[in-house]
Amino acid sequence: MITKIYRVKGTFVMGDEYHDFTKEFKATCESDIESKIYANFGSKHGINRNQISIDSIDEIAPEDVEDPIVKEIL
Repeated sequence: MITKIYRVKGTFVMGDEYHDFTKEFKATCESDIESKIYANFGSKHGINRNQISIDSIDEIAPEDVEDPIVKEIL
């Protein structure tokens, strides 16, 4: 399978506040990305899936990557 790079934008609720987020991930398909987002926020922030709203998942070119960690693994 071909690995692609995706940029995910959305919001999550922590306490009484909404926070915007933008994350970049390598994955083979969009459904993998959704699982990674839920797992990432769940483990780091201790929030549930219903507290996370994914607004967009867009495939991006390697030269458009902004996340230094994703750049390293390209």
